[in-house]
Amino acid sequence: MTQSKSASILVVDDEPEIRRYLADELASFGHRIVMAESAKDALGLLATTPVDLIVSDVNMPGMSGIDFCAAVKADPALQTTPVILLTAASDLETRLAGLQAGADDFLTKPVDRLEIRARVGVLLRVKGLLDTTQRLYETVSAQAADLAHGKQMLEQRVQQQLGELDRLTALKRFMSPQLAELVMASGEDPLRPHRQEVTVVFVDLRGFTAFAEMAEPEEVMSILQEFHQAMGEIIMAHNGTLERYMGDGMMIVFNDPVPVPDHAVQAIRMALAMREREVELSEKWEMFGHDLRFGIGIAHGYATIGRIGFEGRWDYTAIGSVVNLAARLCGMAKAGQILVPRRLLAVVAGLVEAEPVGEFKLKGFHRPLPAYNVLNAQPPQSTQPAGVPVVDEALSV
Repeated sequence: MTQSKSASILVVDDEPEIRRYLADELASFGHRIVMAESAKDALGLLATTPVDLIVSDVNMPGMSGIDFCAAVKADPALQTTPVILLTAASDLETRLAGLQAGADDFLTKPVDRLEIRARVGVLLRVKGLLDTTQRLYETVSAQAADLAHGKQMLEQRVQQQLGELDRLTALKRFMSPQLAELVMASGEDPLRPHRQEVTVVFVDLRGFTAFAEMAEPEEVMSILQEFHQAMGEIIMAHNGTLERYMGDGMMIVFNDPVPVPDHAVQAIRMALAMREREVELSEKWEMFGHDLRFGIGIAHGYATIGRIGFEGRWDYTAIGSVVNLAARLCGMAKAGQILVPRRLLAVVAGLVEAEPVGEFKLKGFHRPLPAYNVLNAQPPQSTQPAGVPVVDEALSV
């Protein structure tokens, strides 16, 4: 209670006359009165009936008022409830024992009406302040718990967002920002190991080894930066996934992790765009005395794709014979050539024109494989019906 009015008071006394007198006096002040004739009965009553203040006699049979007070103060649910002890004795020893038991005040019998009203009023105000403090403490504790929970949820959210940012950053290493964000929005893990039909492209600078041996390191880095920048723009424009840089070479994958319609044709169109850009770069490099040209190899088939590496250094890669074939064809390509196998031409029949360049005995392949140099491809907006053959007649060999 925060006020003395309408308080609930327990009166404990083994003498009926005194118990009734105290009850009547306190009731006249507007309080609700609960009575017990023994300390044992009072403890039982307190187990089910909350009160704001207790007035108890000291000298009672069975359990004394001092022991009763000690029991009340030992109960966490009751320890803030004020206890006034009534005694006919005025000796210091009884009062000290009561204080040690936790008594809040004393009244000497016979009880003066004004004195009991004043002492009860003071203790009820103190009890009200304690209750208010306790409620504030509980409120603050609840708010602190909410803040701690909110902080934990915020930390988890931040960690989740950092993880998503790391994933997005990793994806942007291999594909355009638009594709990376599209993959993130799908909620799937595109870097998990999986099997997929893909088109793989290898690009390599011819004459780079000799150039690197003769040129200054700064000049080598400048040429590589220019090469990577130009090719990177073309890769992004054609929705390719940059699997890796290899110094003067690079590997690009189509149709993973984002599906690319007609990915074989798209890969060839990218290679043709690279070859056009190569003419500009080669002419510029030649002005500085550098004879550098591109060679490109493309293959189509199934590969196992996903994340490899270790914590702190993950890479995205494709593994399979399609990767090996594209790499081998790139190695055999002369300056300006885009070499593809017959199987790839069958996939893009009617959309690409190519010329045969002979059979190659490629490392890792048992039989010699015929290869073809891509000459051109139909633009994406072409309306020519699919299936109209425009490849070289030698493709039927």
